[in-house]
Amino acid sequence: MTASPACQHQQDARINGIAKSESDSDSGVLTRGSLRRTLPDICFELQAKIDAFLSEQTDDAVLRNVQSQVRVSMDVIQQALRRYGPDHLSLSYNGGKDCLVLLILILGCLPGWASLPSPPPSDIAANDTSAPTTSEPPQASTPVASGRPLQAIYIVSKDPFAEVEEFVERSAQQYHLDLKRYALPMRPALEAYLEDRPAVKAVFLGTRRTDPHGEFLTHFDPTDEGWPQFMRVHPVIDWHYVEIWAFIRHLEIPFCELYNRGFTSLGGVTDTRPNPALAVSGDTSKFRPAYELRDDDEERLGRDSR
Repeated sequence: MTASPACQHQQDARINGIAKSESDSDSGVLTRGSLRRTLPDICFELQAKIDAFLSEQTDDAVLRNVQSQVRVSMDVIQQALRRYGPDHLSLSYNGGKDCLVLLILILGCLPGWASLPSPPPSDIAANDTSAPTTSEPPQASTPVASGRPLQAIYIVSKDPFAEVEEFVERSAQQYHLDLKRYALPMRPALEAYLEDRPAVKAVFLGTRRTDPHGEFLTHFDPTDEGWPQFMRVHPVIDWHYVEIWAFIRHLEIPFCELYNRGFTSLGGVTDTRPNPALAVSGDTSKFRPAYELRDDDEERLGRDSR
C-alpha cells in the first residue's frame, strides 16, 4: 500500500531525525512546546533514551559501532565531571552536528554525576594545572539538582548563516545552555570568555579526528602555548561521520535545517556551500541531505580551505 502524502511527510520528518509539530513548517526547527521543559526533565529523558539505545540488540554494524562510541564518550565525559565538576566545565557549541551529539551525551551524563566516585590522583594528568584543587559537594554543583544551565561558548563564524544563528538560539533555549556569544576570531573569543567566566578550567569540544588539526589529539589536551589556558576535552574525537548521523537520526535529535539541503560542514555564508558529493545526478542546484554522505574524507568538500 502506498502511503498518503501526509503520512509520507511525517515519515520523512521522522527519518530526518526531526521532531516536528503541525505548526512547524521547516524541517529542523525545534518545537516551541519543548522550550517549556525543565533542565532536569530533559537530562533524565536523554539519559533514558541513551540507556535504551545502549541496551538495543541490533544487526546494524553502524549502530553497533555507535553504541561502542557512546560508551567511550560517556566515560570521557564522566572523567571530566569527576575531575572538574560542572561549575568548572563549559561546552564549545555552534549548533553543528558534532557538538550537538556531544551536548546530548553530556546532558545524559548529568543525572548520574552526583554518584560518581572521586578520581584517584593518577586519574588527573600531572600537567593538568587547570584542575581545581578543591571541589564543591556534588549535590550543590550538579545542574540536575540545582536547575542551573550548562555553561557554553558560541564563537560565531564570519558572515554566519541565519539558519545557524536561529538553531543555536533555539537549541540553547531548549537545552538550557548558559551561552555566551562572541563574534570574534577564536583566540580573542576564548580570552574574552575566560575573562567573563574565570571559573572555567576545561572546555568540551566536538572535534573529530578528521577535522583540521585533529589528527594527534587525545581525549584530554591542554591548550597550546600562547593560547588561553584550559583543558580541551574531546569525547567524540574518534567518531566517524556516519556514526554522528546514525546517533542523531536514531535518537531523533532535532538538527539545523541546512543539513537537509546538502551542507555537511557548517561555516559562514562566504566559505561554505552544499557538498558537491551530494549533488543529485550532477545537478549542482539539487542536493541530497547530509546524512547520506558516507566518506569521512568528503565531509569538508563544501568548505573553502584555509
